[in-house]
Amino acid sequence: MAQSQPDLPGMIESADEGDRPSITEVNGTVARFEMAYNPNPSDRFVFGPPTWQRLPSLLFLGFAAVVAGAALLAHSGSSNTSLYRFIVAEHRTPLVFVIVIAAVATFIRSGLRGVIVTRDGVEMRTLAMGFPRVKKYRWAQIERVILDREDVLLELWNGTYERLPKVREGEKMVDLLERVAVGRGRQVTRLDRRR
Repeated sequence: MAQSQPDLPGMIESADEGDRPSITEVNGTVARFEMAYNPNPSDRFVFGPPTWQRLPSLLFLGFAAVVAGAALLAHSGSSNTSLYRFIVAEHRTPLVFVIVIAAVATFIRSGLRGVIVTRDGVEMRTLAMGFPRVKKYRWAQIERVILDREDVLLELWNGTYERLPKVREGEKMVDLLERVAVGRGRQVTRLDRRR
């Protein structure tokens, strides 16, 4: 015996109501996802390298500061001290300058790593054998953005993948990239969704 389903009154609207106005006609704007974000052309979101990547350069900078302080003490102190004889008398002052300049350059170079997100695309800055390397990807080149909690993988238009470097505020970068990618019409895959 087949049992018939009862009609549910008021659940299905009749087809004779005519065309309903769309949300764009009522509000005069294009409907968008709530999480989509389209930055202004002048907006640049910079995410620098994590602290653990900058730690060696910070230690080297600290060592250089100690050496520079010792050189200042040697030059302003008495000529009978061993510090004066070691630095000034044996002409090690140029070595102190080299150490300080190298430490400052290393510290600046370590800060060049990171990711910059703009309206036009994503810029990735890395160090390859000590030399800065910049790769720029426009949103038109990015087919899909694959996101984890703090990691981002870009699937490019030619079928290759590019992993973005680790950054200090990884979760913030992931959330921003998700919103901008949706706003730019890119496909987004989130791997860390809670089930």
